[in-house]
Amino acid sequence: MATSKADLVKLAATDVNQALTPQEYGPVISAPPFVFLDGTFNTRDLGLVPESPLRANFAFRSGALGGLTDNGKAVLTGKLGVKRVFDLRSPEERTRMPDPVIDGVENTWIQSSKPDSKPDLNKFVAGEGEAGYIDMYLEVIEVYADSWKAILEHVRDRPQEPFLVHCTAGRDRTGVFGGLLLALAGASEDAIATDWQLSRIGTEPVRAMLLEFARKGTDAYGDDQPGFYNLTSLRKSCWGAFANAVEKEYGGFEKFVTDRLGFSQDDLAKIKKNLTNP
Repeated sequence: MATSKADLVKLAATDVNQALTPQEYGPVISAPPFVFLDGTFNTRDLGLVPESPLRANFAFRSGALGGLTDNGKAVLTGKLGVKRVFDLRSPEERTRMPDPVIDGVENTWIQSSKPDSKPDLNKFVAGEGEAGYIDMYLEVIEVYADSWKAILEHVRDRPQEPFLVHCTAGRDRTGVFGGLLLALAGASEDAIATDWQLSRIGTEPVRAMLLEFARKGTDAYGDDQPGFYNLTSLRKSCWGAFANAVEKEYGGFEKFVTDRLGFSQDDLAKIKKNLTNP
C-alpha cells in the first residue's frame, strides 16, 4: 500500500544527522512510489510519485546497479519490464562498479562533456545551501546534456519500452533527470520537489556509505565543516532555487529542451504526450 504524500514528506524532512530506523523506512521503500530492487536502493517509479502526471511503469530512477542480485535483475526485467538503462556516472565510478549485463536490457552510457567539479562547500554555507545547489545543478544540467538528449530521444521514439536512469546515489544527477522529466510531463513544482526529497528516504539503507562518498567528494574534514550539512540535506527551498535558476538561465525546462538540446516543437509535443499517455 502506497504511503500518503503527507507521511512521505514528513519522513523525508527528517534531519540528515538523524538516522531513520529500519522500522521507519522499511515499509516505505517497499511500497509505491518506491520499488524494492534487490541489490540497489533509492529505486522508484516517477509515475507513482504523489500527484505525478507521468504515466506509471515507464520511467524509473535508482542508485547504482552494480550490486543487483539475480532476484533484482528478475524484477527489473519482469515486474518493471525495463528495456534500457541509462548510466549517468563518471568513468571512474563505472570502473569501480560496472553495470551488470542483463539479457534483454540495453545499457547506455555517454561520456559527459567534462568531469563533474567538486562541490564548493563555501557556497553551501549561507541559508539552507541554495547558492551551492544552484551552482552544482546548473553544472549537472550542462555537463550531462548529451545524456538528457539520449533519454528524451528514447521517450520520443520508444514509448513502449520502460527505462531506468541511475547514477551512484540516485540523488543529484538522477534527481535533476527526475525533475526534468516530471516538468516536461506537466508536474507542479511541489510534486517535483517531493520526488527530489524522497531520496532522503531512499538512500537511508546506504546512509553511512553516501556520507563518506560526500566527504571524499568535497574534501570535507568532517561532518561539522560549514556547508557540509546543507549539501547532504535535501530541502525544498534548494530545489526551488535551482528551478528558478533554470527559468532565469534557459527560460525553463521546456526551453532548455528545445533551445539547448535542439528538439523541435513537434519533438517536444511528442515527448510530453509519450510521458503521459501509454
